[in-house]
Amino acid sequence: MASTEGLVPITRSFLASYYDRCPFTPLSEHISRISSQIRSFNLDLINQYPPTTQHETLLINEALHSQPPHKIDENMWKNREFIEESIFLLHSSNWPHQLKDDLQLATLLGDLKHKLHNTLNVLESFQIQNSEHVFNTVMTYLPQDFRGTLLRQQRERSERNKQAEVEALVNSGGSIRDRYALLWKQQMDRRRQLAQLGSATGVYKTLVKYLVGVPEVLLDFVRQINDDDGPMEEQRHRYGPPLYSLTSMILSIRLFLLLSWARYEARKITKNQIAVLEQAVDVYTMEFERFMKFISEVFANSPFFISAEVAGSLDVSNNDIYKEISVPAGKTYEVLLSVDSVNSYIAWDFSLVQGKINMDIGFSLEFISPTGEKTLMLPYRRYESDQGNFCTLMGGSYKLIWDNTYSTFFKKVLRYKVDCIPPVTEPVQSD
Repeated sequence: MASTEGLVPITRSFLASYYDRCPFTPLSEHISRISSQIRSFNLDLINQYPPTTQHETLLINEALHSQPPHKIDENMWKNREFIEESIFLLHSSNWPHQLKDDLQLATLLGDLKHKLHNTLNVLESFQIQNSEHVFNTVMTYLPQDFRGTLLRQQRERSERNKQAEVEALVNSGGSIRDRYALLWKQQMDRRRQLAQLGSATGVYKTLVKYLVGVPEVLLDFVRQINDDDGPMEEQRHRYGPPLYSLTSMILSIRLFLLLSWARYEARKITKNQIAVLEQAVDVYTMEFERFMKFISEVFANSPFFISAEVAGSLDVSNNDIYKEISVPAGKTYEVLLSVDSVNSYIAWDFSLVQGKINMDIGFSLEFISPTGEKTLMLPYRRYESDQGNFCTLMGGSYKLIWDNTYSTFFKKVLRYKVDCIPPVTEPVQSD
């Protein structure tokens, strides 16, 4: 049993410093371009042939009007769902009858199905390994006697019951979508059980701590780790945006296959659409597997607990001064700073927490004179994220403006920090 003496659960400040050493190389620029093309194909099909089933309507609303889930693991499950549904549609038994006579196209679709199946295997393997890693790490802090054995047996029994529940759903005719809705519900049940264990109070908590042997620090860890504003929010901030883009892309691919197959008799798929579909699957599978390899290494090397001294020093140095604000569609958000000295620096660091591919927000900086006259100091430009600073030419009021007025439907969740750094004065040298 590993000792937890002097340790505290990881904090968001710690993860921020840890993730600073683990930057993710941005996704290929082809992701945005090809995703836009696929969405254009989908809109064209929808406008010409409106949806005829509830299933089509649900998928269209999800692909065109909803944002990907905020949680990293929920996005993983969504990618699995959309990959598996795409594989189902690419199976020869589900092709439109007329398409089966085109041997060249049939071969290409078979290759696409094979690539998606390989990516599905990578994702499933990652989820299994990550779950085992978390469980085994937690077990190292528990008594290594019959109590640990009982916990392992309980987990195995619980997982068998969950698997039986999934098999019963499938045998009763449940769809792929139904199955993944159940899988995510089961995942949330696991989380709730952990949170309930960590939040136990009074006599029950005493029993958990002393009779079962669960250290207090472990209870604190399982209680807070998945909070919306807990340590994992830093993970979502750092690595969520590329994953959201990939989730949106595979959903668009899956929708394109569904719409094209359902309308194939009235409108055959064109050579250009086939070429874009092939590029989309190639780029998606390559980039998704790259993301999986990266994130698995980050997760595997990130500790659960750190010393209290490390946590304290990080909290003091970082102060967790990032703020989050929702900027509604058609609105702006402004921060006014008062600057006393010339040659002060106004510094900013901001990003958008979540959204669709190519999500951005306008940003500019103004100086406001004592008479109320406004002077644009930093020209308006749209960013996904930005870090920068501006050296002031005069004292007075400066306004940082984030602009979402061009958006008709979508709010933007802005995470930012701003600061005014006074000028550095050289010490007077004495003779």
